[in-house]
Amino acid sequence: MPASEPAPKSESAPPPGLPRGWVLGGLGLVTGGVLALHRFVPNTPGRLGSLLETFLFWLGPFTVLLLLCAAARRSRTALIALLVPVVAWTASFGPLLLPGDPPGARELTVLQHNVADDNADPAGTARALADGGADLIALQELVDPALTVYRRELAPRYPYHSVHGTVGLWSRHPLGPTRALDIKPPDIAEPWQRGLRAEVRTPYGEVAAYVVHLPSVRLGATGLASARRDESAALLGRILATERSARVILAGDLNGTVDDRGLAPLTSRLDAPERGLALSYPAALPVARIDQVLARGGTVARIRPLPATGSDHLPVLARIALDMAPPSGG
Repeated sequence: MPASEPAPKSESAPPPGLPRGWVLGGLGLVTGGVLALHRFVPNTPGRLGSLLETFLFWLGPFTVLLLLCAAARRSRTALIALLVPVVAWTASFGPLLLPGDPPGARELTVLQHNVADDNADPAGTARALADGGADLIALQELVDPALTVYRRELAPRYPYHSVHGTVGLWSRHPLGPTRALDIKPPDIAEPWQRGLRAEVRTPYGEVAAYVVHLPSVRLGATGLASARRDESAALLGRILATERSARVILAGDLNGTVDDRGLAPLTSRLDAPERGLALSYPAALPVARIDQVLARGGTVARIRPLPATGSDHLPVLARIALDMAPPSGG
């Protein structure tokens, strides 16, 4: 009998001394490290840290793909290593997927929407927003002649409103003094007004409402161009630092996610939603929530997207549970 020839080695066999699935396991450990330590990723060159944080949520689906590959290869090593990103992602984003608490007392609803300056159906958009039933509606990219349409269509259910530049606030409750906010980056020479502050006299006490539209960001060969957005956020952060009202709501197109360090001047002073993903941009296939509702002196209990309008953004609707009003003179 001729001696049997040794079976050929599998092309996919790991190098000597390494367990099966070591590549998948390594990818899992790197993914988990990025999720847990993304703040340590440098922001230069090309705002790499901000770019990563914009799409941090999607490391979850990527981890699921790695898990499926590890299961197909029956690699215990990879499956154990992939527990690291599973735990890290769940700690960061898991609470957003939980059901919110039922509505309670002292609660306001805020609808945030960038209506798009090229919206072909402003009347239909306005009617859809009014049907959302919010207490406050914050809008961006308001331009003539569409602005006249929004005023006309929203007036029956929202008798109080204020517009400064291309941003506006509509309210079911009376508005006190309103003013424009100077959040224009210093290198913009042309007229540019994208922020307002209004006092809203709600049944639960006064609330300072901010409506803003931060500069756009662009993704190119050199990375994420977000310098203007970051400068505008820093200017707004300084204004918020001087805000004396105990209850503050900020609604706007911030052109960034709440994980993006470029928005730290805002997210360090105001709380993000506790429940809900509400991916809002682009409307055709949303990959990120850049339309935000933040609060101080209250909890953004839940945020959710509404059906598409004629805009390239989806509207988002947030429920805000206000804290007990401070004592008079306190």
